[in-house]
Amino acid sequence: MNITVWRIIAAKHAKDAFSGEGAKSYPGRWNKHGTKMIYTAQSESLALLEIIVNVPSYRHLKTHVVIPATFDIAFITPLDPSRLPTDWLDNPIPPSTRRIGDAWAKSSSSAVLCVPSTVVPTENNYLINPAHSDFSQIQIGKPRGLYLDPRLPKKLKAKKP
Repeated sequence: MNITVWRIIAAKHAKDAFSGEGAKSYPGRWNKHGTKMIYTAQSESLALLEIIVNVPSYRHLKTHVVIPATFDIAFITPLDPSRLPTDWLDNPIPPSTRRIGDAWAKSSSSAVLCVPSTVVPTENNYLINPAHSDFSQIQIGKPRGLYLDPRLPKKLKAKKP
C-alpha cells in the first residue's frame, strides 16, 4: 500500500527539492546543520501551513511549487509518541528534536520517519532520508504551481486572536 506526501518549495529549488541539501544547510526541527533530510507533509494543506509559519510574508509563497512523493508505507517508521521530549513543540527549536532526527538519519533504519507536526500536532510530517537504500524507490512527482486562495493575504495579516 502506498502513501503520497507533499513538499512545497521555492520554484528555483524544485530540481533539488528531494536532495536533502536544503535541510543540510538550513536545519529544521528534526535535524542539525550537516544532516540531509527532506521534510514533507501528509497533505498539501498541512504542507502549506508548515510553509506559512516559516516564510516572512505571503508574497514569498507566490514563487513556490508543490511536489508529491509516493512510496510504500513499509518504508515508514513512526516516531513513538512516548519518545517525544517535553519541549518538542517549543520555539525556538530545541536541540532534543534535532537529536532524535539526526539519530534516525544516521542509523539508516528506514527511509521515512513519521513525526507529528508542530503546527497541527494531530497531523503528521514525513521526514525522508535521501541516503537510505530505499530512497530510489520513492516516486517523486512533477512540480506544479501552488494554488493560493486570494482571500489568504488579508487573513494572514489579521491580528492575532
